[in-house]
Amino acid sequence: VPKLLLHRLFPKARYSLWVDAKLELAVDPIQILERFLWRKNASFAISRHYKRFDVFEEAEANKAAGKYDNASIDFQIEFYKNEGLTTYSTAKLPITSDVPEGCVIIREHIPISNLFTCLWFNEVDRFTSRDQISFSTVRDKIRSKTNYTINMFLDCERRNFVVQGYHRDLLEHWSPPPPPIITVNTSADTMLSNITPVRKVTARRAKERKSKRHRKVNTGSKD
Repeated sequence: VPKLLLHRLFPKARYSLWVDAKLELAVDPIQILERFLWRKNASFAISRHYKRFDVFEEAEANKAAGKYDNASIDFQIEFYKNEGLTTYSTAKLPITSDVPEGCVIIREHIPISNLFTCLWFNEVDRFTSRDQISFSTVRDKIRSKTNYTINMFLDCERRNFVVQGYHRDLLEHWSPPPPPIITVNTSADTMLSNITPVRKVTARRAKERKSKRHRKVNTGSKD
């Protein structure tokens, strides 16, 4: 997962901003660093999941959606339970969530944040690629030995600086929209209302018209 090892891909970079391919950046990156790192005195920022806060719920959602092999997800969750993983509750405050939305990662490349992402990558490599499941375990292990904190901001804040797009492979498999359907009112009342009424010509009137057409007109002078 390259997004977790950007400090190795770009060893001379001081900051990095990872944005998934399905998103488009809509604001100046400096504004994002100022808002989520510098203003919060943080070296790592990631948005919370828009709906789920608990790792166990996230695991079940991944299984239901077929995101990964169910047996592998179950094995990972059982392993973390033995390591001390518990369901999320208010007892974990000031931690506001155990499940991140990993499509955007904002970070400063310093040793502690580099260590965090390396350990996170190790869990992804060891178990499943669903990085939301392993995030809180790595975070809590580091927090138990240091005062390291992560800025987990609201998902609605993330939507303020990125625009949702679609993966290329999804767009290629989309069929074009169907043509518009034009409805024609074929009811009997409508059809009758559009017909111009025809006058009935009686036999007597037809005879008079015929006689007028054949009447000779005398254009000569009278003696």
